[in-house]
Amino acid sequence: MEQTLYDNPWDYQGVPFTSDMIGDHFGFCYLIQNTIDGRLYIGKKLFTKAGYRMVKKKRKKVRLESDWKTYYSSSEELNEDVAKLGKETFVRKILRLCKSRSECSYYEGKYQFQYDVLLHNSYNRWISLKVRRSPQLRP
Repeated sequence: MEQTLYDNPWDYQGVPFTSDMIGDHFGFCYLIQNTIDGRLYIGKKLFTKAGYRMVKKKRKKVRLESDWKTYYSSSEELNEDVAKLGKETFVRKILRLCKSRSECSYYEGKYQFQYDVLLHNSYNRWISLKVRRSPQLRP
């Protein structure tokens, strides 16, 4: 098991989530909650990002680790609150590990509707979905 944890680690099923728990997962859906006022944000994050490496003097496209350990949100309002109130004021929870980009998008929307993020005082300001069926979503 990975020994080195990071600041305010993601919680997954009651334990801090580490790199060696990723396995064959592509990303995750998450909930971040402000412990002072209860406001929350639901989003998704991928474990990797596109990058390039030189292989035999040729530029090759590869997947590199993303900033998932330090990531909070694409919400400017939430990121401003994290900077102002401190990371320890926020609980970061992984709701679901996903095997594909499509699965991440599907469950992000599902959780946003399930938690009624647009009807309550949350950091989510809009819901935008573009989801297609992938082999991992088929029964």
